[in-house]
Amino acid sequence: MSAGLINSYLNKKVCIITVDGRTLVGKLISVDMSTNVFLQRAVERVIRSPDDDEASAEIELGTHMIRGDTVCLVGLVDESLDESIDWTKVKGATIGTTKH
Repeated sequence: MSAGLINSYLNKKVCIITVDGRTLVGKLISVDMSTNVFLQRAVERVIRSPDDDEASAEIELGTHMIRGDTVCLVGLVDESLDESIDWTKVKGATIGTTKH
């Protein structure tokens, strides 16, 4: 992934999937040549499996840096759709890790 390709996402809400399967959402405020990304108002979405009685959660992280070698995917978020979802009620399968 090239840092130049995601520069068009600067100052927009993005979703980042890491190689260990974490889902992070926030406003992209910076990216460098190593694809280290910096998010403002970042949250980690912890989606529970359907058979888990515990609700899914959003963990507030604030301003957060994600190392470029852990970034698997960066995508724009449809903010109106995102705000309409109650993430505590979302259930799903765990995203597996990737291997280098």
